[in-house]
Amino acid sequence: MKYNILIMALLVFLFSCKKEEDPHANHDIYYTCSMHPQIVADKPGKCPICHMDLVPVEKKKNADPNALVLNDEQIKLGNIKTISLSNDDLSDKLTLTGTLNFDQYKMHSVSSRVMGRVEKLYYKNIGEYVPQGSPLIEIYSEELNNSKQEYLLALERQHLFKGNTSIDFDQLLQSSRNKLSLWGMTKGQISQLERTRKASLTTTVFSTGSGYITDLNISEGAYLSEGGTILTLADLSTLWAEAQVYSSQMALIHRDTKVTVSIPDLNNLKIDGKIDFTNPEINSASRINLVRVSIPNKDKLLKPGMPVYVLVENESRTTLTLPTDAVIRDGKMATVWVKTAKNTFVNRMVKTGLETDDRIEILSGVKADDEVVVSGTYLLNSEYIFKKGADPMAGHEM
Repeated sequence: MKYNILIMALLVFLFSCKKEEDPHANHDIYYTCSMHPQIVADKPGKCPICHMDLVPVEKKKNADPNALVLNDEQIKLGNIKTISLSNDDLSDKLTLTGTLNFDQYKMHSVSSRVMGRVEKLYYKNIGEYVPQGSPLIEIYSEELNNSKQEYLLALERQHLFKGNTSIDFDQLLQSSRNKLSLWGMTKGQISQLERTRKASLTTTVFSTGSGYITDLNISEGAYLSEGGTILTLADLSTLWAEAQVYSSQMALIHRDTKVTVSIPDLNNLKIDGKIDFTNPEINSASRINLVRVSIPNKDKLLKPGMPVYVLVENESRTTLTLPTDAVIRDGKMATVWVKTAKNTFVNRMVKTGLETDDRIEILSGVKADDEVVVSGTYLLNSEYIFKKGADPMAGHEM
């Protein structure tokens, strides 16, 4: 009798244990909140933060530890979208923004060869046109006046002692002429001094070049040092269109590449040219390089400072491309998110090529028909860091 009672008690105990077993305990499912993925439970319920119903997520067996698994609600809220990677025609076409600038090869500075005071200034406004040979300033210089008097004295002595002295006045006069010429006097001024035998207190300085005044830092009454700049002139018959190009686009840029310069301020006037200079140094902070196109300015319609577009176009070719927003770059590498299974994403490093408009060439790292995320990439990055506690790029090697 005691034995039967013991058997019955044991059966009741086993039955009650089986009845209380959690029906979800052996299932490969867990429950989480779509808004707060840090909430994880082994049975249905409410999120303790937002009180929304927990959604089921299937556990993946033998899953990639670097993969990111999201539920349908998270994908919807994150606007995660993918496209199938395929070959596309990539046109080697660039539109660069730039500015017109002076042709530095046609800039000319006029300087004073003697120290003195500016008594008169003939041109006083930046932008005025100065023909070559035009008078610029009247300068009073003690040194130059002394040299004039020495020349007149040598002329007088030559006339008085002509043939009655051993002094070579011809050599002395030539040396004096050279001195006056080196100090800025023209042949005409020296000839006039010899003819009139009168030295004026001031000396006119003439322009040694022609062009538009771009720099004028003197005024009447100011003192000029020897070698001091009077003004700077620019010849506007040609101008430089200087444009900025990113280092990733430099593969499209070659010396002598034919381009078209468009000037929006002149009804998109187009002028053909070619690249005649690329800066050998790239700005390490902005990753930007400078290219230059020399263009003619026949009718003087173009003005330095005007904005321009430099259009670079080469033959198109077929290659794998993605929208630029699909590629995550941190300055050292580029990565994309690839969908490997339902609601499963893996971060992969890629090698990029040309970048034109909103498309970028993919050289390696992914292959045709891979499902690549094109929307919500940075959200996937944030979710990965939140769940794994590490940057998805950290596992990649260059």
